[in-house]
Order: sequence, then structure tokens, then C-alpha cells
Amino acid sequence: MVVGKGYENGFLSEGEVRELAIKALEGLSLKGKRVLIIIPDNTRTAPLPFFFRLFYEIMGRRVAALDYLVALGTHPLMSEEGLNNLVGLTPQERAHTYKRVNIFNHRWDLPHTFRIMGTISNKETRDLSGGLMGDEVPVAVNKMIFDYDQLILCGPTFPHEVVGFSGGNKYLFPGIAGREIIDATHWLGALLTNMRVNGARRTPVREMINRAASFIEVPILCFSLVMRGKHLAGLYIGTPGEAYKQAADLSAKLNIIYVDRPFERVLSIAPRMYDDLWTAAKAMYKIEPVVADGGEVIIYAPHITEVSHTHGKVIDQIGYHTRDYFLKQMDRFGDIPKCALAHSTHLKGLGTFEGGVERARIKVTLATGIPKERCQRINLGYIDPAKIDPSEWENREDEGTLLVRKAGETLYRLRGWEESLGR
Repeated sequence: MVVGKGYENGFLSEGEVRELAIKALEGLSLKGKRVLIIIPDNTRTAPLPFFFRLFYEIMGRRVAALDYLVALGTHPLMSEEGLNNLVGLTPQERAHTYKRVNIFNHRWDLPHTFRIMGTISNKETRDLSGGLMGDEVPVAVNKMIFDYDQLILCGPTFPHEVVGFSGGNKYLFPGIAGREIIDATHWLGALLTNMRVNGARRTPVREMINRAASFIEVPILCFSLVMRGKHLAGLYIGTPGEAYKQAADLSAKLNIIYVDRPFERVLSIAPRMYDDLWTAAKAMYKIEPVVADGGEVIIYAPHITEVSHTHGKVIDQIGYHTRDYFLKQMDRFGDIPKCALAHSTHLKGLGTFEGGVERARIKVTLATGIPKERCQRINLGYIDPAKIDPSEWENREDEGTLLVRKAGETLYRLRGWEESLGR
């Protein structure tokens, strides 16, 4: 059963959230138990400071442990200051009021972090992917979770380029997962393409993630949040599968904007919570569906100076290319991590590779702190951000020009997109 409430034209009050949380948690018999709460990092909009204090208020004095694990996937480790800011604590509060609470980074960078729980067989992979993939996939997860009696997933549900919507078991895979399952799910999303997946509640990638999660025997409760801008519009608490479904339904209404025709040019402003292109690429993913053939999306983020803090060297090696560019040359790229290939194809967008010639459907241009020479080397356009005044892009939709002020979490779609894909 899911405990939840959501508004299409309003927001949840703190009292409503507290009532829902108490109702959901009171049936878990947590006295004396060890609880681990898994949360996203600072690249997601969510009221984590409020939930941190709420969870402590409800559980802090009756459980044996109440700890946090930040589901980084392969994002950079957060500093102690960053962790404090993530959950809204001063150093003094962290050291005294909440001294019993540990906040851990997911150490994806250390091999001994993981335990292999099982394997998705070749046949299962073929079935889950609709025949697009067929390799056996080991399922590894941060072994820290096995030191706890109860897991709680807490984070927002937004349209997502790889899985359709974020949330639910995605906070486990890729959130605290090993490389093999991360590569498999991201590459499957790339094969399906962002255009087909983003904003779809049921996808083959979601099915693969759910299959991976089925290996975990520790009880899991999921707090699925739905944001409207900076405010909490919905909260659904239950199993990861059921809570996710209801959250995704509301998120589809709040976080997808439908337009009647495509745009020739889009200025997509990436907010400061994205500090490299790897994360700021969402400013492209969420816009690609409404860019006209031959059009251009400009990612505007003067504060970004790095392609990827984690995968930058690999991206410098392979550049940004369409899916078919890689598929038809896998003998060249077989040793490249599939998550890097997936990111590359997602940012470049749809296109073809015929007779050794690559043709991207749209142009992707960076107006960032990444130098022109590097942009050219990685096969992206460049424009000096100092030459762009976002205010000049306002209210020009009739001219085929769109300005997106805070890009990355709101998906833009053409009306009738599902029908156009034969769904």
C-alpha cells in the first residue's frame, strides 16, 4: 500500500508531509534497528534538509543507527562541507545535535565497496532489452547496505533520459551500483535513445533496474518526491515500485511541458547545481525533443569549465557522437565504458552514420567556460558566453526561438509524441 498525496495545482504543507511520514514509518517496527537512508547528491532539486530533520524527529531516538548514504553513481565525492549543505546542517549541528548520524559518500571509486549479489543472465538481458543486448550482467551494489536492517530511499522523481523517470530503484541502480550494471542500463538507454525514453514511465531500462533490485533482500521503503520548481508537490511512500509509479504519474503532469511545434534555436541555461558538462548535459536531454531538424540547442553555463570531473579523459578520447557512429564501429570503441558512450550519444542526439559520414539531427553548442579548442576536439560547437544576453531570448517563441531559464529537470515534448513513436 502506498501512503501519499499530491497536488497538480498546489504544494504539500510541512504538516501534511509529517503526517504521511509518520503513518508510513509507524508500521515498520524500527525500535533498536539500524536504518540507512539513501539520498541523491546536490544535482537534484529536493527538500533534503527538511527530510533530514523530519527523519531524525521520527526515528532518531528509537533506532540503533540512522545513517545516510549519498547515491553518487559515478559523480564526484562530496566534501564534508558539501554533505552538510546537502542536508542543511551547520558544522556545529553535525558535530553535536546530530553526532550519532553518519553521512557517507558512495565510494564507487574503491573496488572493495561492492558485493556481487547475482547475475542477470544472457536470456534475461535479451528479454529485458527486447533483443537489443544479450550479455550477462553481474549485479553489484554497495555492501554497506547489508549492515542495516532497513533501507529508505528518499529523492525526487523527474523525467530522465536513461530510464524514463528518475526515482524508485534508480537510487540503487545506478545510485550505489557497480560498474557492470551501470554500463548495461545506460547503454540500453542510449540504444533506445533519449527521444524515445525520456518521460516514459515504463521502459526496458526501468525493468532491468527493477530486476537488479530484486536481488536485494534488505527491506526497502521508498519516499518518492515530486517537485514543482523548488517546492514539494507530491509525496508517495511505499515499495520502490509502487511509490515510483504514482510519483511518475504526477511528475508527468508537472514536469513535462508540451508545445505544438519545434523550435529552430533554444538557449538552455544550466543552473549552478550542475558543475560539469556530464551533469549539465541534462540541459540538452530535456530539450532535444522540441528542437527542429537542423536546429540548434545552446547550453549556456559560463560557470562550467570541465567536461566531466570523473570521465573527462574518456570523453576527450572519444568525443561526442551519435549512437550509430559508435554502433557501426564497435571494434574501435569496445573497450570504452558503456556509460561514457551513452553520455556521448545522449548529448549529441539523434543522427546517422553512413559511408563513414556522421550527420547529427541537430547542432549542440556550448556557451560555457570550456575553451573553443576543446569544444572542437570533442565535436561540439562553441560560442563565447560573454556574447550571449539571455534577456534577448525572452518571448521569441513565435520566431522559433525558445529560452529555458532553469534547464535540466523539466522535459519539453511535442504534443502527440507517443503516437509518433507508434505507442
